[in-house]
Parts: sequence; C-alpha cells; structure tokens
Amino acid sequence: GVMAAASRRARLSILRLLISLVATASLFGLLQAPAAAQDYGLEGEARWALNRLMATVPTAKMLEERAYATLVFPDITKAGFLVGGEYGNGVLFRRGGISGYYNLAGVSYGFQAGAQTYSLIMFFMNEWSWRALNMRDGLQVGVGPSVVVLDEGKARTITSTTLTSDVYAFVFGEQGLMAGAGLEGTKITRLNY
Repeated sequence: GVMAAASRRARLSILRLLISLVATASLFGLLQAPAAAQDYGLEGEARWALNRLMATVPTAKMLEERAYATLVFPDITKAGFLVGGEYGNGVLFRRGGISGYYNLAGVSYGFQAGAQTYSLIMFFMNEWSWRALNMRDGLQVGVGPSVVVLDEGKARTITSTTLTSDVYAFVFGEQGLMAGAGLEGTKITRLNY
C-alpha cells in the first residue's frame, strides 16, 4: 500500500510538472509567436503576390525595376460590416528589403461584386510619393501624389518613357487584374512595429 501511494504521488508530481511545462511553453509561445509569425507570413505572402503580378504582367516588372519603393497588400478583405469598405495589412519593399508595414482602410469604388479578397500592389516612382506615404496621418488616395490604377489595357500602353505618374497601382483577384477598380479615398497608414 505504501509503495503504491508513493508511486501514485510520483506520477502525479511528474504529471503536474509536465502540465506546468506545457502551460509555460504555450504562454511563451503566445507571447513570442504571433508577431514573428505574422511578420514572416505577411512578408512571404507579399513577395508571392508581387512575383505573381510580375510573372503575369510584364509592365509590373518594368515598374518594379524603376520604382523608388513597392507597397504590397497581399490580402485585402472586403469588410461585410462596413458597406463597400475594405481593410488589409501590407509590406513596403525598398532596395530588396522591408522598409515598413502599413494598414489600408477605405471605401471601394467599382470593385467587382463578389470579389471578397484581392491584392493591391503600388509602385511609388519617386521619393516625394514615398515621403507622402510616410507622413504621420498617412496617405489618402486622391490627395497628394497622383495614383493611376492600371488594368491590362492600360498596362500595355505604358513604356519606360511614358512614366509620368507618382504611383502606379494594380488590383488583382483570383481571375487576374481587375478592370475599373478605383482607389479614391483609400487611406494608407504606417504601422509602428
């Protein structure tokens, strides 16, 4: 009886130790994982979206090579609770590295009905437009730098000698580039992390 009780106590204390280890590990995981995982996830998705665009639209590759910085929102979601609204987080790439993280919130005009998520890639062609993006209250499309949204037709007409706008943007979903998409009123703000 004494041996059985001692063995049961030992098993219980080992079990308690395991439970506290698991609890500590998961707590540590909760404190550590999200930021790192989210950064990596967002960066990976952003690079994937940019590569996908450049592979399908030759003009995008030319813009990327000439851009001062490239802002990629890989996954913008239409917010059901806000009619015609959308939001998403993005990554700004500059000289191959990450230059910051941004949030987009806005009212959509002319986005295809039924497209619940899409990607937005913006090529900032000069330092002035990049500075406007990084102002404290963020960038509101339609105020400040000129932003041109390109569909397949418009993209084909652009050459390296006809680049006159500050920012060129592409909106694409599952079916490819979206036509007739407008970004007026969209607000882009830098995230501080």
